[in-house]
Amino acid sequence: MTDARPNRHPHDPTDGGTLFKSHLTAIKRSRRFIRWGESAAFARDLSALLAELNADVTDPRRGCDLVAAFFRADRATLGRCDDSSGHVGDVFRLEAAGLFAAYARRCPDKEWLADLVFELNREDDFGVRDHVLGSAAEYLPEPIVRDLIRRFLAVARQYPSGDFTGHHWSGLAETLAEQLRDAPLFEQIRRASWGVSSVGSRLDVGRVYLEAGDVHAALSWFEQVSLSEHFMQDERDALLLAAFTQLGDQPRREDVAWRIFRRARGKLELASLLAVIGQDQQAAVIAAETATILATPDLSYTDAAFLIDVGRLDDAERYLLDRAALLDGDYYDRLVPLAEAMEACRRPLPASLMYRALLDAILRRARSTIYGHGVRYLRKLDLLATTITDWQGQPSHEAYLAAIRVAHGRKSSFWGRYGEGAGLLRGGKRL
Repeated sequence: MTDARPNRHPHDPTDGGTLFKSHLTAIKRSRRFIRWGESAAFARDLSALLAELNADVTDPRRGCDLVAAFFRADRATLGRCDDSSGHVGDVFRLEAAGLFAAYARRCPDKEWLADLVFELNREDDFGVRDHVLGSAAEYLPEPIVRDLIRRFLAVARQYPSGDFTGHHWSGLAETLAEQLRDAPLFEQIRRASWGVSSVGSRLDVGRVYLEAGDVHAALSWFEQVSLSEHFMQDERDALLLAAFTQLGDQPRREDVAWRIFRRARGKLELASLLAVIGQDQQAAVIAAETATILATPDLSYTDAAFLIDVGRLDDAERYLLDRAALLDGDYYDRLVPLAEAMEACRRPLPASLMYRALLDAILRRARSTIYGHGVRYLRKLDLLATTITDWQGQPSHEAYLAAIRVAHGRKSSFWGRYGEGAGLLRGGKRL
């Protein structure tokens, strides 16, 4: 973009944004497809365009109008872009929506502004225009917001029940009802659109009642979702915890905090639990939970990580060694961090068993494209073997290496990569 600006009268608000409009027109005329690798740079160009507008236009009505024009260019931008990374979409959802709200708060013509928002949302093929409503209750007075809800619902009723477009308009109305903290209106809209029998709807309605300060009504909705229901259980318990906190109901607050913690033990979950039951309980909680984990025959990678995170390294090592037969290398996203943590903590035997599981999974899949990872794991095993003096009943490195050579000896691509280079360690001996 050029920094040159056209000359104009400094007090003529209708002339501001000429350069912005020129650049936006150029973008809309372009037909070149933006590949994924170019999307971040394209997003930066769009951000610079909005920054130009913000610096160039002070009149709020004109600012709103020009940001709306930016949103209307969604087909010319998102429509010709591989935005898998979300960079371009975020410019609309965050930066453009924020700039629109900044202008809108200062715009004196609220009726005109409501009409602009309504018309802008008539089309939203790329799911970004509705973000101008994200703070509508801050820049529109309540009577106009309620009239906008009425207009959205009038359009929604033009579509048959279950139609996606009708749900879109109802969703816009719900957004505004929630901003007004009008929980009965939100409930009414949800009943007429999606209904309130699903877990998601019950939690949504209850959440709006909670935000509106009606905790008892909120609980009546949350408690319609059974504790045995796994779908959205994290959301349900977070809302229950907030409700019981507002009520000052410590026993039920603690029950929920324990349930959240035990569903997925971790450092953050432990901190949240201690914030409810008291920081002085930390040592007792860790000791009791460690005993529970060790007494459970199943393998939980989450529990293994918890033992490492709270410094129970001896227990973590014993836990993993006792369940070595259950290690599954297909869960590489869980095993790799655990193996690296055990390696860093100088626990070579459990680290080796996890690297073996990872290598076994790669060799079993027999995909040459991932052999590089397998070679890296085997070389780690070579190095770790030099520090292990007691295999505690597990096959030694030499025995393991001999076994995989028998089972996978024909995978020449793998063994060729493994044998490349000089000075590699195998079983503690240099090749």
